[in-house]
Amino acid sequence: MTSNDPSPATAGGTPTASGPTAGRALSALAVVLVMLLTTGWTALHRSAEEPSPRAAALAVWARATIDGRRLPPADAPAPRLRSFFASLDGAQRARLADRFPLVVGGLDGAPVTLRYRANRRALALARTAERARARDNGLAPAARDESARRAHRFGSLLEPGRRILFFDPTGGGLVAEVFGDLDTARRVSVVVPGVDTDVLTFERTQRRYSAPVGMAEALYDAERAAAPAGDTAVIAWAGYTTPAGVGVDAATGHLAAQGAARLAALTAALPGHSSVALFCHSYGSVVCGVAARHLPARVTDIAVAGSPGMRARSAAGLGTAARVWATRDPEDWIGDVPYLEVGGIGHGADPVDPAFGARVLSSAGAKGHTGYFTPGSASLGNFARIGVGSYTSVTCAPGETSCTRGISGTDGPAGV
Repeated sequence: MTSNDPSPATAGGTPTASGPTAGRALSALAVVLVMLLTTGWTALHRSAEEPSPRAAALAVWARATIDGRRLPPADAPAPRLRSFFASLDGAQRARLADRFPLVVGGLDGAPVTLRYRANRRALALARTAERARARDNGLAPAARDESARRAHRFGSLLEPGRRILFFDPTGGGLVAEVFGDLDTARRVSVVVPGVDTDVLTFERTQRRYSAPVGMAEALYDAERAAAPAGDTAVIAWAGYTTPAGVGVDAATGHLAAQGAARLAALTAALPGHSSVALFCHSYGSVVCGVAARHLPARVTDIAVAGSPGMRARSAAGLGTAARVWATRDPEDWIGDVPYLEVGGIGHGADPVDPAFGARVLSSAGAKGHTGYFTPGSASLGNFARIGVGSYTSVTCAPGETSCTRGISGTDGPAGV
């Protein structure tokens, strides 16, 4: 599988183990037992993480001033933060970005160009720290090797022209990158990835289109091909802590709930009045499902690929007015998971099941679980058409002829 409060899952009405689902419930419990035996009961009770560099910076920010003015709380609503930064001159904004890069770089409501500046500085500082660790003979060889790899990745993210919207080096690292111009875009697409995504796997040379950067680049190129005159932008969003492997965390909604809160905040704070489409892969679709009822109205579309479930019984149960799209390649192993929820384990109904009520898209050419953003695939072409609002041009899944029902032309009305 590619993790806010578990309560939205309950509210979504996921299937239980009663009636005809009892057999599948037993299968799911067997899967959970295997997970616990192989990952250990301690997987349910993770030790506290090391102090976050960003948390330390936030503590200083909370006491700081600029030219005698107190700084607003970092968790203030985006409109308040937007108003605060608008009241500063260019030199003041630059001073804050340079002094508090890990704070300003992640502030929803701060100008995106200022966030890019702040995150470049944060990346440069993090790279220097990792280079020092890589040369520290007091560390174990494995730790030095990981630091060298992280320093290399930070250097890649610092390449000229890259627009890093968010960066936090804590733990495995969180990062988001923009393709296009968020300030002028009329339509914004957000790619939400799944398990085993961190700063090191944010982009890959091999299997490029299985990583967030490759996914977002492919989608951006496809959207520009689908609507050459359109003003679009795409965000590769690895902005939440993902499960490590297919273990207990991947089978529950704990990390999805945390990610959902971050995703809702991101979409609400994007500049301008652009509409937003979410493209959620594997465990990322769990995040999108939990977030659905909390998303702003500007989110018009949620498309899931290779989904283990969205922690809801049906598309209507997601509690969103956005169109809900789903696709799965016939060779995708995710189709073999038990589509139910028992005691918080599992993610509910299968989004490509006709009974779920999503608009089911063709995935021809995807070839397995990680190929949905491969150039030339029907899934990527469909995502691009959704991203630019060309809804009646999408290709439905074989045997599914109603995926465009209720939509007329471009920018049709939202709704399942």
